[in-house]
Amino acid sequence: MYVRRKIRPAVVLKFAWKNILLSTLWAAIVVFVYQELSDHKLHIGIPFLPLSTIGIAVAFYVGFKNNQAYDRFWEGRKIWGGIVNYSRTWANQVLSYMDCSPQLSKDEMLVIQERLVKRHLSWINALRIQLRATTIFDRENLTYVPSFSLENDRDCKDHISKYIANDEYERVMDKFNPATHLNRLQGQDLAMLRKNGSINDFQHINLMDTLAEFYNLQGMCERIKSTPFPRQFAYFSSLFVWIFVLLLPFGMVEEFNDIQDGNIVWLTVPFSALVAWVFNSMEVIGDNSEDPFENYINDVPMSAICRTIERDLLQLIDEDPANIPEKVQPVNDILL
Repeated sequence: MYVRRKIRPAVVLKFAWKNILLSTLWAAIVVFVYQELSDHKLHIGIPFLPLSTIGIAVAFYVGFKNNQAYDRFWEGRKIWGGIVNYSRTWANQVLSYMDCSPQLSKDEMLVIQERLVKRHLSWINALRIQLRATTIFDRENLTYVPSFSLENDRDCKDHISKYIANDEYERVMDKFNPATHLNRLQGQDLAMLRKNGSINDFQHINLMDTLAEFYNLQGMCERIKSTPFPRQFAYFSSLFVWIFVLLLPFGMVEEFNDIQDGNIVWLTVPFSALVAWVFNSMEVIGDNSEDPFENYINDVPMSAICRTIERDLLQLIDEDPANIPEKVQPVNDILL
């Protein structure tokens, strides 16, 4: 997620330079051909009124697409906000319910509490890595995706293994959905605690309800990840923008030719490039917002959110401060 209030010009240029170059070159060709044909009483210019009507329609269509794309991002961020809240609830329940258990010695209680809390930290990191199993760089439905040299989050398996035992790690990573099986292990421990009387029925149900909420939140993330943005909206939005951009110089050259006897007709080039950049930018914004879990510049900062949960929960179980990771900081104004 880009966190700087004003986007740096270098970032804007990374997305825009190719479109600006192509639209400038295309407008220059149109003006040149227009001037060459004008002596032969042939005009390739078109009236600006129908062109402006097309532009208005395209702007409405792209605006609708961008609203829907932003809704996907915002839903993803709300889901991860829920994961933060329920993670704290989970740790509080584990620490509160087992703290009053007469069936457990203090050492046994601390071991189980630590296992349940740390396994949850493995779950959030496993979920994050699963959601980033494919990244925006793997997708072919985007017109242009500039590189920002971001960390490849798919290789961070040590974020999972450091919080669980080796045998558990090997067992869950052998599954198609490790996050699901990590929560299943949590459920097994709760069943064991209920069976030996360490927690009562109410506490067991309460803890299982929290686990169920984790499954719900995971499923919501997987729904966004596995359901692509409707291609009928994304494809035709891009197509309409390009049709408008290609027609734009034909309308502008006619307008500028009617001003000052055609002496400023070459102003068609910069103004066409400017308008084309505006429309292409709107299209690119939507394209880069529709998949919020791709480990890219505009996505939900799941690494930072996971680190926040880790820091909170490790402090709740009185972990050695030396073992508590530092807060994730933005790199080049990008928070992952």
